[in-house]
Amino acid sequence: MPESMRFSVSHAAESGFADDGLRPFFQYRDLGIRDATAGKVVAHVIRAKPGVPAKPERHLHAVEFQMVYVLKGWIKFDYEGVGEVTLTPGTCVHQPPGIRHTELGHSDDLELIEIVLPADFETRLA
Repeated sequence: MPESMRFSVSHAAESGFADDGLRPFFQYRDLGIRDATAGKVVAHVIRAKPGVPAKPERHLHAVEFQMVYVLKGWIKFDYEGVGEVTLTPGTCVHQPPGIRHTELGHSDDLELIEIVLPADFETRLA
């Protein structure tokens, strides 16, 4: 195993959701991957704050890799060159680096997993 990688396990009972993520209408549960990979990858569960709507802004992320997998509820995006896409439970999306997108809305019960490389990345309005 490379020196910069270490074993990690995250149990739901040990790490709760926090309001410290990118979007104020979501809560984030860090899965410990950032520390285990020395900042190479971040993985978290994201859930909606009930009654708090999205703030639709066209943006992009300066990333090498970004994947979203929906666990519960739904979320709708408009992707540059693709159009509107609604993600529902079981949907997996690879968002290519730099793709411009806008969140159009989500359900109050939304929960998803997001994996991004690198862990620290820039988000720019587009």
